[in-house]
Amino acid sequence: MSKAKSIMIQGTMSNAGKSLLAAGLCRIFAQDGYKVAPFKSQNMALNSFITEEGLEMGRAQVMQAEAAGIAPIAAMNPILLKPTTDMGSQVIVNGRVQGNMTAMEYYRNKQKYIPAILDAYHRLEDEYDIIVLEGAGSPAEINLKQDDIVNMGMAKMAKAPVLLAGDIDRGGVFAQLLGTLALLTEEEKAYIKGLIVNKFRGDKNILMPGIHMLEDMGKVPVLGIVPYLNVDIDDEDSLSERFSKRETIGLADIAVIRLPKISNFTDFNPFEGIEEVSLRYVSRPADLKEPDVIILPGSKSTIEDMMWLRETGMEAKIKRHASLGKIVIGVCGGYQMLGEVIHDPEGAEHQGSIAGMGLLPVETTFQSEKTRTRVQGMFHKVGGRLQGLTGVAFEGYEIHMGSTRRKQGSPLSFVAQMGDEGEKKADGTFRGNVYGTYIHGIFDEPKVVQEIISTILKEKGVDKAEDLVLDRKAYKEKQYDILAEGVRQNMDMEFIYKMIEKGM
Repeated sequence: MSKAKSIMIQGTMSNAGKSLLAAGLCRIFAQDGYKVAPFKSQNMALNSFITEEGLEMGRAQVMQAEAAGIAPIAAMNPILLKPTTDMGSQVIVNGRVQGNMTAMEYYRNKQKYIPAILDAYHRLEDEYDIIVLEGAGSPAEINLKQDDIVNMGMAKMAKAPVLLAGDIDRGGVFAQLLGTLALLTEEEKAYIKGLIVNKFRGDKNILMPGIHMLEDMGKVPVLGIVPYLNVDIDDEDSLSERFSKRETIGLADIAVIRLPKISNFTDFNPFEGIEEVSLRYVSRPADLKEPDVIILPGSKSTIEDMMWLRETGMEAKIKRHASLGKIVIGVCGGYQMLGEVIHDPEGAEHQGSIAGMGLLPVETTFQSEKTRTRVQGMFHKVGGRLQGLTGVAFEGYEIHMGSTRRKQGSPLSFVAQMGDEGEKKADGTFRGNVYGTYIHGIFDEPKVVQEIISTILKEKGVDKAEDLVLDRKAYKEKQYDILAEGVRQNMDMEFIYKMIEKGM
C-alpha cells in the first residue's frame, strides 16, 4: 500500500484560521472520495477530548476528524500542551500525561518527542490517502525556529507542501504574508507553494491590485481569497470569538462563567443553535445580570479559579442565584467548586485545602493520576426543576485529576454511568436546583438541552418543547458542508490537487 500524500496549512499568526481551513480541506477530500485524516504535531489548548482508546487529544483535531468523517484518535495530535500557569503546561504525549513543565523545560526537551511525533504520523500515513497537517502560531518565530517541530520542522519531516494563510480581518495581511516569507530561509520558503488571504469581507475587485503585487513581490501564487465564513464549528482555544460576543437576552438566558483557566467550553455549544436561547460568557459580576441558568464550566486550575470567584465577588452572585431557586450546573472543575471543600494533598495544583461554595454535599481530593475515560449512561432520579431529565440517556467522557465523594445522606447520584464492561458507577449529585457532574458532552444529547430549555420556557408561559429538538450531529454535518463549499468555491482546488500529487 502506498504512503499517504500530504498538505499543510500554516498561518502568519495564531487564530489566522488554520484549523477551519484544514477542516474545510478534510471535508472536501472526503467528499471527493479520499480517506483523509488531520494531523497537528503540537497543539496548545485547554479544550481536550477523550478518544475511544481512553487517550487525550486536542479538540481542533477532533473537529477536523469529524469533518473528514472518521473517528478521532490520539495519533492525530501527538503532543498536547495544556497551560497550567502563565509559564508552564501539562505535557501530554500520544494521549498520556508526561507531567508539568515550565516553558523553558519543554523547549529544552521537545526534540526528544520527535520519535513519538513520527510514530503517530507514520501510523496515519499507512492508513489514509491524504493527511492534512496544521501548523501552530507562525513559522517565522525566529526565536523558536531552531527546534521547531510543528511548522517548517514538521513540514520537512512529512515532506509536506505548505499553504500559508494570512488573516485579512485583523488588518495588514500583505505585510503578514510578505513578512513571513522574508523571515524564512530559502529552504523553508521552497515549501510554501501557495498563499491564502483568509476571512475576507468586501469586494474582491478592490483587493486584486494588492494580490497581484503580493504575487510579484513574494514569488508565490495566491491560491485563495476565502471569505469570512459564518459557520458554527467548535473553536480551538480561548481566542474564541464566542467569548466576546454581545447578545441580547433571549427568552431563556444561560450564563457560563468565564473562568481565567476555563477548559472544554465547547461543552455548551449545543445551546447556541436555539433561537430562543442566549448563551453568554461572563467574566465580571456586573455582567451576570439575572440569568435563568448559571453554568460553572471545567477548569485547568480549579483551586486558582475558585479563589478568583471568591475575590471578584462572582461566588456571592452564584450563591445568591442558587438561593432564589434558580438553576446552577457545574461540570468537571465547576462541579468540584460547587462542593464543600477541595483538598490537594500532593500539590497537583496548589497544595493544601480550600473551601468550595458549599452548594453541593461533596468533597474533592486531587490525585496525581488523571481520570480519562469514555462513558455512557443515563440520568438517575433527578430532583428539583430538572427532574424531567430522569431516565434520559447520554454519552460523554471524563477528564479530571480529582475524585469527589458525596457526603453520607446526600441524594443518590443523578447520573448512572456505564463503562465498556457494563458496570455502573455513580457520578454527580444535586441539591435543590444545583447540579454537578464530571461528564463532558452530556449537552450533545438533544433531549438534555430540550428538557432544560423547555423547563425554563414553560415557567415563563411559553410551550415550545417540540420546536427545541435539535439533532446536533446532523447540524454539525451541515456546518461542515457549508465550510467545505466556502473553501472549495474560493480556493484553486485544481492547483491544490496537483500540488499534493507532486509533493516535495
